[in-house]
Amino acid sequence: MFGCYPCKPGRDTALRVNDDVQKEMVALLPRLRRFALAMTRSEADADDLVQATCERAIANLEKWEPGTRLDSWMYRIAQNLHRNVIRQSKRRESHLSVVEATADSHSDGEAAAISQMALKDVVAQIDRLPEEQRVILLLVVVEGRRYRDVAEILDLPIGTVTSRLAKARDMLRQCLEGTEP
Repeated sequence: MFGCYPCKPGRDTALRVNDDVQKEMVALLPRLRRFALAMTRSEADADDLVQATCERAIANLEKWEPGTRLDSWMYRIAQNLHRNVIRQSKRRESHLSVVEATADSHSDGEAAAISQMALKDVVAQIDRLPEEQRVILLLVVVEGRRYRDVAEILDLPIGTVTSRLAKARDMLRQCLEGTEP
């Protein structure tokens, strides 16, 4: 296990979570898990991080301002929890798990094998990116988030998001073309 994602001592706030907020949190879970998986590179650790994020969000719901983006607030909680664990444990040796796409039964076996190898190459290269670039790349490319949303989620200037994304894309292109420095 990568680390423990502790939650502050619980308060009985679960009863105060109204139905709309609860539904929004539940709808956010798949995206939050992908985000956690990108950061932790481990399915088990991603699940732990999502659980800790939800616990922390529920315990501190009074700090969230209704009318603002719940998803951005929860992404920020997840990122802060993850950073705390990295600082405490100083271990960064987990692997990004990839859910392998099942081949279409009508597809050509050779084409499917080539696609699978290409996917593994891309994932391996993404895994080599510095975390600050990898997280931004995955939020923009996989999650389809706008630069401004990513800047808000990560509490960064939009120029930093743009710069890190450009560096990540350039590194990936160079690695995949075999022209890396």
